Amino acid sequence: MKYINEAMMKGCDAAAFQTQRPYPWLNPEGFLTADGYERLVATLPQPELFDKRFGERRKHGQAPHDRLALEYDPAMPLAEPWREFIGELRTPAYRGFLERMFGRRALRLVLHWHYTPNGCSVSPHCDARRKLGSHIFYFNTAKDWQPDWGGETLILDDNGRFVADSAPRFEDFDRIMPAKAIGNSSLLFMRRERSWHGVKEIRCPPDALRKVFIVVIEDWDLKSRVRSLFRSKKKGY
Repeated sequence: MKYINEAMMKGCDAAAFQTQRPYPWLNPEGFLTADGYERLVATLPQPELFDKRFGERRKHGQAPHDRLALEYDPAMPLAEPWREFIGELRTPAYRGFLERMFGRRALRLVLHWHYTPNGCSVSPHCDARRKLGSHIFYFNTAKDWQPDWGGETLILDDNGRFVADSAPRFEDFDRIMPAKAIGNSSLLFMRRERSWHGVKEIRCPPDALRKVFIVVIEDWDLKSRVRSLFRSKKKGY
C-alpha cells in the first residue's frame, strides 16, 4: 500500500511555490493516494488519546488556540496504516521533496494531530521562528463535514503592515485566501516574518471535530541543534 502519491509530489513546482504571494504556500488535492487516504481516515487516533489544550495564554496578546493535541511518539498505540504512512514520511523521497521545495537540506520533522471542536479558532499568527514551515493534511470528508462549518486554514495578507509579534484580527487583513480543507487536500507553507495564517471560529455540531495531521518542518543545522539543547519543549506548536 502506497500513501503518498509520488507523481503528485514530483510534479510540485518549487519555483512557483517559492514565488507565491504573500509567502510560499501550496494547497494540492490528491497528495495522498485515494486508497491510502481512505485507510487513514478510517483509522485516525481516537480523541481519548489527546491532550486538552484550552485557554492557554499566547504571546503578543493573541487569542488561545484551543484544541485537542496529540504528539507522535513511536511507542504510542497507532493503527498500522498510520505507521505505514509515517514510515513514508521518513523516506528519502518525501524528505527530498521538502528539501527541494524549501531549498534547505538539514531538516527535522515533528509530527502531531490536532482535533478542534465547535466554538474554537486559531487566531492569526506567524508560527515560532524555529519552524521552517508545515505540511497540514486534512482528514474531514464530505461525509462528516459541511463547508459552512468552517475549518479552512486561511492564508492572510497584510501587505507588510503588521510585525509578527502582534495580534491583528482576521478583519484587519487586506486579503484572506482559504485553503481547501475537505477531502484529500493538504497545505504546504513556508514560514516568513509575515506568514500570517489562522482558522476562524468553527461552527459544527457538538459531536464533530476538525481533524488535521501536521508535519512540522524545522531547521536542523548545527546551530539549530545547539539551540534545541537550551530550549524548553513546547507542545502543540
